[in-house]
Amino acid sequence: MSLTRLEFEEIINEAVKEMPQVLREKMENVEIIIEEWPSKEVLDEMGIASRYGLLGLYRGIPMPERGTNYNFALPDAITLYQGPIESMGKDRDEIKKRIKEVVYHEIGHYYGFSEEELERLEDR
Repeated sequence: MSLTRLEFEEIINEAVKEMPQVLREKMENVEIIIEEWPSKEVLDEMGIASRYGLLGLYRGIPMPERGTNYNFALPDAITLYQGPIESMGKDRDEIKKRIKEVVYHEIGHYYGFSEEELERLEDR
């Protein structure tokens, strides 16, 4: 299924609004970016061969690593890749479910969880 950029953005906004309030309240200086596909450079950097293999990416300074000098830092960024996410859903509900999973996963990195820790949590 293919969505317009606006439809995709609306689903992201819905997913964020449905997050537990405690998570939303603690998020500061974070922006969500939508890109069609991950670039070759990003895929190479992440060690991922297929452009379908990366759904989202967190870039920034995780909360536990922030010190007193963090005040004027650029916003952290959570990038969602619309093409790969859409390819995994046959309808709007499936795409929304996948977006929520990706957003939660990337927010986990924002809170300082490693990939391995997040995988263990997701397996529960």
